[in-house]
Amino acid sequence: MLLLPPDYQRIPAAVRQAAGPVMARQVGGMPGVDVNVRAKLEPLRGKLVGLVDRGWLLKLPDGRFTPRL
Repeated sequence: MLLLPPDYQRIPAAVRQAAGPVMARQVGGMPGVDVNVRAKLEPLRGKLVGLVDRGWLLKLPDGRFTPRL
């Protein structure tokens, strides 16, 4: 996890703390992300997808994210 920038480190931690798979809006409870403003949510969604591409998270077919086991 130390290989990730601080903003990216908080995302997998938030996904792991959730009771199950989460949508980007649920991860948006992090400081600095207003989930009611789409322009703030889209960059977060992009970071989530980037973490999937790098193998840190898994994206389910329904669009929810879960920690990689």
